[in-house]
Amino acid sequence: MNQLLAIAAGGSIGAVMRYLMSTGMHNWLGRGFPYGTLAVNVLGSLLMGLLYELFLQRMNVSPELRAVLLVGFLGAFTTFSTFSIESIQLIEQGDIIKAIINVLTNVVLCILAAWGGLQLVRHF
Repeated sequence: MNQLLAIAAGGSIGAVMRYLMSTGMHNWLGRGFPYGTLAVNVLGSLLMGLLYELFLQRMNVSPELRAVLLVGFLGAFTTFSTFSIESIQLIEQGDIIKAIINVLTNVVLCILAAWGGLQLVRHF
């Protein structure tokens, strides 16, 4: 039960942070491309790599703390479902090139960010 409460708490904070960051990116860069979703996905992937390696390989962290941050916060903060809908919307609007750029950029940068997070902890 403690883990479920931890996930719920982390998820509520992650969802609010996702909204604030996405809105901020759209206000800053405009809505011509899903910059907000890209930013939260890349940052979330970096944090997942960092925290995964720290929590599971380097530190003795309680299951509740892992649940609140990895499952709850980052699960709600990253936006794969939003990414999917935004990609479909770009295709439906006839912006095939933007859709392809969106998909490739999210996938490549998020994998690189997660790998980078792992490497930062593993080598420092």
